[in-house]
Amino acid sequence: MRVGIFLVMLAIAWLPFHLSISALIPDPNAASILTMVALFVAFLLLVRLWGRRVHGIAHPLQHYGLGRGRHHIFDLLQGFGLGAISLLSLFGIQSLLGWTAWSLPALGSGGAILRMTAEGLAVGLAVGLGEELVFRGWLLDEGERDYSPATALWVSSLLFAVLHFIRPLSEMIRTFPQFPGLVVLGLALVWGKRSHQGRLGFPIGLHAGLVWGYYVVNVGSLITYQANRPEWLSGIDQNPLAGGLGLVLLLGLAAYIRFPIRSKGRSHRNLC
Repeated sequence: MRVGIFLVMLAIAWLPFHLSISALIPDPNAASILTMVALFVAFLLLVRLWGRRVHGIAHPLQHYGLGRGRHHIFDLLQGFGLGAISLLSLFGIQSLLGWTAWSLPALGSGGAILRMTAEGLAVGLAVGLGEELVFRGWLLDEGERDYSPATALWVSSLLFAVLHFIRPLSEMIRTFPQFPGLVVLGLALVWGKRSHQGRLGFPIGLHAGLVWGYYVVNVGSLITYQANRPEWLSGIDQNPLAGGLGLVLLLGLAAYIRFPIRSKGRSHRNLC
């Protein structure tokens, strides 16, 4: 009930900006970016008000897991490294299996490589910050107020997957191998937060690292997919996480994050 009320309030606050941007900016890509920025700004303002007025939280963003201390920075770097290395390793395995071929950039294109790397970092951090604050911050907190930690874990992860999977029915069927991967990623990100004392730095970094690796390889055209590759294993629409091999990687990531939690014993069972 509370989640529904919050979303209605968010839509009311954001809709005028969405309509104005759509009417004033003819470029659909620029309009889409500005619309998402406006949505996130509206969310930030509303979630702070919501935390204070509805739940009596003095510092809502800190309560949801954001912070600026050295622990948060270390968590962010740790998660980013794990995400980036994991995804680049996945591309490497695909290359060893003969599904892709690497196209290394020319030596004289160092400036372009640096710019692309920086752009990928900016995109990854923006996506990681925005989605983790929403799904592993506010939404998970709302779920944990009404349900057990295990139920909140699954509700948050399933909603994360469903909202990333909204598309025409034919496309949902065609790209369905992506859905279980999104669920597993959602689980891993929740476990990542819970294993770091509720801080969002690690899941933000992990999410950003995955996005950065995908951005650099694809935007930089660093690989070429072979025509004879098994798409259901290598990834639908050249998305390495939307295939069987990507699902194995995500399951491995989730297990790597989860098992240390399980080993801490009964005092940490609420991490589920």
